[in-house]
Amino acid sequence: MTSTVTVRLTAVRKTYGTGSATVTALDGVSAEFTAGSFTAVMGASGSGKSTLLHCAAGLDTADSGTITVGDTELAGLSEHARTLLRRDRIGFVFQAYNLVGALTAAQNVGLPHRLARHALDPAEVTRALTEVGLADRAGHYPAQLSGGEQQRVALARALITRPAVLYADEPTGALDSVSSGVVLAALRRLVDTHDQTVVMVTHDPVAAAAADRVLVLADGRLVDEITGSGPAQIAARLVQGAVRA
Repeated sequence: MTSTVTVRLTAVRKTYGTGSATVTALDGVSAEFTAGSFTAVMGASGSGKSTLLHCAAGLDTADSGTITVGDTELAGLSEHARTLLRRDRIGFVFQAYNLVGALTAAQNVGLPHRLARHALDPAEVTRALTEVGLADRAGHYPAQLSGGEQQRVALARALITRPAVLYADEPTGALDSVSSGVVLAALRRLVDTHDQTVVMVTHDPVAAAAADRVLVLADGRLVDEITGSGPAQIAARLVQGAVRA
């Protein structure tokens, strides 16, 4: 059975700077992310992985090529339309949790609805917190939560709008191994239980091993695709990809 393509990138290019200072961040990258899939994007610093994520999420614009989320092509959208697309159909989790310290976990999760002036059903907030295992921490403030718990609150906040795709930029980068495992398990459950599409940038082969596949970038190009491998095998393939590049 053919899976539905949630996000498609076709021959995407992105450069920064001009003249001799031009840096090619993405050099004709094509990739598809299907519903219910968990993809890790890896590569050395400067390989283009964060640029890929930001362009795919509409946080940055590509110079050429096409990026579609569902049946919507990003290139033809006004900035306002891109903002609405990010608000309604795209979830994003950063390495920094970006929680509001004066709000409880539940209030942080409900914030996207309040900013959009949408009616907020408390049951939706409870559902989102339950999905990341934090229903019992709804009334706690960020300072009362561990780093892993704060990241899971950020994850619940990203899920409250039921996005077509969830992008995660180094979501375990600031966490210890135990907290990282809890966050990765939450992401894995979202994929397996709710058919969520997840695309995660990471530098950690252990984190990448939680995904269904790993896309490896080098110098803005897609140089490898890894499936069914553990951390050691992923690390070895990363080295091979760097050599080939």
